[in-house]
Amino acid sequence: MPSIVALIPARAGSKGVPHKNIRKLGEHSLIGWSIAACNAASSICRTIVSTDSDEYARISREIGAEVPFLRPAEFSGDRSTDYDFIKHALDWFALNGGEPEYIVHIRPTTPFRSSKLIDQAVETFINNPDATALRSVHPMSESAYKTFEIASGGQLKRIASGSTELDVANNARQEFPSTYIANGYVDVLSTRFIRERQLIHGDHVLPFITPVVGEVDTEEDFSRLELELEKHPEFAERLFK
Repeated sequence: MPSIVALIPARAGSKGVPHKNIRKLGEHSLIGWSIAACNAASSICRTIVSTDSDEYARISREIGAEVPFLRPAEFSGDRSTDYDFIKHALDWFALNGGEPEYIVHIRPTTPFRSSKLIDQAVETFINNPDATALRSVHPMSESAYKTFEIASGGQLKRIASGSTELDVANNARQEFPSTYIANGYVDVLSTRFIRERQLIHGDHVLPFITPVVGEVDTEEDFSRLELELEKHPEFAERLFK
C-alpha cells in the first residue's frame, strides 16, 4: 500500500466567517468533520492539520489529528497559495522520516463528506498513472456557457465567446456543454509531480464527480449548512458514531 497522508489546511485568519474552522456545526467543529472523515478512510495513513494557530493545533489534536508543525506566517496570509502550504508540509516530511507518495488535500470548508468517497478518489487516482492530480467537482446548476462577463465597452457578453449578442444564452440548457465547479470535497496529489513541476494539479487532472455539496465562505453559507444538517442528521451519524 502506498503511503498516503491527508493534509487539512486550517489557518486562523478567516475574514468572511471569523474562526470558521473551529466554529461548531452541530455538535462538532467545522474542522472536526474533515478530521473524522479522514480518520475513517481506510486509504489514509495519517491525518495532518496544517495551521498557524496554537489553539487550532490543540483542538485538532484533541479530536484525532496530528499537528507536528505550525505553518509560518508567510504561508498563512490571504494571498498564500495551496502550493505554499503543501510544499511547506512536504519539506517537513522530507526532514522527518520521508515524504508520502500521495497527499489527500481536504478543505475543512466542505464538511459533509463520505469516507468511502475519499477512498474511491484515492483508488481512482492511483489506478490512472498518467494523471497529474485528481480534483473533486460537482455539476453546476446552470452551464457556465449561459453566463456573462462585462465587455470593455460596459455591456454584457457571453462568457468565453467574445460576443455581446446574448440571445443564444436563452437557449435550453441541454444545448450547452455541462460544466463543473471544484468543491473542496477531496483532491488527490502526487508528491513526485509536485516536486518535479512545482505545481499541485498540472495539465492532466482527473475529475472526481461528487454529490452537490456546500462550502463555507460567508455567514449565510454557514446558516445553510446548519439547516442542511437539521434535515440530514445522518451526515453526522455516519462520521461520529
